[in-house]
Amino acid sequence: MNLPGPSATEEACASSSAPLLERPPAPRLPPVLDVNGLRKSYRTPDGDTKLVVAVDRFTLAAGAQLGLKGSSGSGKTTFLNLIAGIVKSDAGSILLNGVELTELPESKRDRLRATTLGCVYQSFNLLQGYTCLDNVLLAMSFGAGRDRAFATALLGRVGLSHRLDYYPRQLSIGQQQRVAVARALANRPKLVLADEPTGNLDATLAAETLALLREACAEQNAALLLVSHDRDILAQFEHVAEFKQLNHPANS
Repeated sequence: MNLPGPSATEEACASSSAPLLERPPAPRLPPVLDVNGLRKSYRTPDGDTKLVVAVDRFTLAAGAQLGLKGSSGSGKTTFLNLIAGIVKSDAGSILLNGVELTELPESKRDRLRATTLGCVYQSFNLLQGYTCLDNVLLAMSFGAGRDRAFATALLGRVGLSHRLDYYPRQLSIGQQQRVAVARALANRPKLVLADEPTGNLDATLAAETLALLREACAEQNAALLLVSHDRDILAQFEHVAEFKQLNHPANS
């Protein structure tokens, strides 16, 4: 069967040199984290004041993943604690998902942390008297509320669907860190902060846990800021920043 060809009018339209309509660029999203002029000092045992954090500017885009390299004692953990609102700054601005964290009272900082941030620590910080599922559900209770189906799905995502009713002491170290990853994502955070999350794991488990953390964050569209001194861990990131290039306490 011969199909009819295009008409002369159609051919003329197809060969027209009129420019095609261009799709407007997608709106640029504001950063999930925007830090300006941040300062934090502590009183030393001999009575002196030591400036630990002096970060003039730091931003992290929504959904981005960044490895932050820093040695022990460099102030990187204090930096994360400032972002999380656990520690109050001496000066500066921390915009977290568009909210000025430094102006909030402690109760509202806690609420913002629960609903906007997820945290993964080197020491896991799991509650030993609670099962895996209860650890995740408890985290949810500080956010939008308990969602048993989502908590179960998160634990399944990290490979622990067969360990829902196990207590942390019944799990391997690697499994405990997987629970911590699930808990960090319990409230669908905009940003996950990870402080040496693989520090207690061997090289194989560390690589597996990091891959899982990065994949889970990407699936949830959560930005990830991970601090570490481990070159092998940082090598897994496309983007790595040196904390000493951001933090200049000696110059402030």
